[in-house]
Amino acid sequence: MTDSQKSDETAAAIPDETGVANDDKDANAIPETGNTTESEAPASPVAPRPTPPAAPSPAALAARPKAPAAVVPAAPAVSAAALAEAAKWGRAEGDGHVFLSLDGEEIPVGQYPGVSPDEALGYFARKFDDVIAQVVLLEHRVSSKAPATDMQKTVTHLREQLAERNMVGDIRGAEARLDTLSAQVVELEKSEKAAHEAVRASELAAREAIVAEAESIAGQDPAQIQWKTSSARMNELFETWKAAQKSGVRLGRSNEDALWKRFRSARTVFDRHRRAYFSQLDSTNSAAKAAKEALIAEAEALSSSTDWGFAAGEYRRLMDQWKASPRASRKDDDALWARFRAAQDVFFSHRQAANEQIDQEYTANLAVKEQLVAEAQALLPINDLNAAKKALQSIRDRWEEAGKVPRADMGRIEAGLRKVEDAVREAEEEKWRRSNPETKARTNSALSQLEAAIAGLKEDLDKAEKAGDQRRIKSAKEALDARQAWLDQIQRSASDLA
Repeated sequence: MTDSQKSDETAAAIPDETGVANDDKDANAIPETGNTTESEAPASPVAPRPTPPAAPSPAALAARPKAPAAVVPAAPAVSAAALAEAAKWGRAEGDGHVFLSLDGEEIPVGQYPGVSPDEALGYFARKFDDVIAQVVLLEHRVSSKAPATDMQKTVTHLREQLAERNMVGDIRGAEARLDTLSAQVVELEKSEKAAHEAVRASELAAREAIVAEAESIAGQDPAQIQWKTSSARMNELFETWKAAQKSGVRLGRSNEDALWKRFRSARTVFDRHRRAYFSQLDSTNSAAKAAKEALIAEAEALSSSTDWGFAAGEYRRLMDQWKASPRASRKDDDALWARFRAAQDVFFSHRQAANEQIDQEYTANLAVKEQLVAEAQALLPINDLNAAKKALQSIRDRWEEAGKVPRADMGRIEAGLRKVEDAVREAEEEKWRRSNPETKARTNSALSQLEAAIAGLKEDLDKAEKAGDQRRIKSAKEALDARQAWLDQIQRSASDLA
């Protein structure tokens, strides 16, 4: 009902502080307690009695809207069990006054006039049931380990409601349950705080690990670091940091600021090293490109040369300088090498073509030299050294006159002639060994010494046989046999030398 509608209606009888109506204490008036609001107190189903207002003006009558009469809902019915429980903790008088029994004393909680004592008692019992319902709900939240946020405030609020003494029920029991709940909430808060601290410690360790790895990457030698891999990893660490900053637990401003300063410093150092490295690398690449461009220019100038020996030597020199030159970037170095190799290929292709043409011209010479090799190998084995030397000299003269052979056959042909030349040289060395005067003198001296020794041993053997000394006979025979074997060998060598 709006304020204008209330002003148009006849004023209802309003209870005083004791709950008694101002006019005639109408039984249908809405009850009031010292601590309840009109929204909490149920009203009688009978509408309030109107009183005649002052006569309004015709204009006010025309402008005033018509409003329906207010309807006050009836009080809910109370079960017998609820009334029996309420009767343990309080009572109601016939005029609607209700009292709470607490610690052996009766405390007035309010008045609900115009209803039966059971209805008045039930009304104030329901207010207690509302508090108990909130206590039960809080107990369920605590037992299910729900977040403890504002739980202690709820306990305090319920205590304050019980302390107002405007309800009927087991107040002390409810207060005891609230005491238990308060202790449980404290333990739950401690548990949550410990869990939060554990998560916070874990998050702090994770952030520390991010910072430590970033500092490790930034602390690497710029000349040895793998920039592509390290840059990708540094970016991953930064994204991990942002995700932790956004969705992770708060570490406290001091911790987060200190860690962020370290992380930012590591990234700054890494970026500075990277820029310096690539700046130096660009400078090095430029110098390497310039040096290799100069080598390519020389190689390209030589590519048309027909001085095969000189140009081949120059290309070997250029290749050595290329290997000693610093590398440019991979892309540039590959392109430069392709140009350098192309210049070499041009030269060696020309030389190969020239060699093939020469080889065709030398094919006739190959047939001649193959015949000479066959003639030389027919001298083996060497039986007559002087005749073999004379024939080999004739073969060599004709070999030089025959000229060059194709490069592919050169090694094979020369190896065939070299075999005969080696055999002749070995035969000469053997002949010299046998005819060496010094060797002959040593041989004759050894023969003389052995012959004298053998003569002496024969005399010793004769004496031993005459004396019948078997031990001396045996010893003399053994020594004589050994000397005779040496003599035979030396005589054969002397025969060979002769």
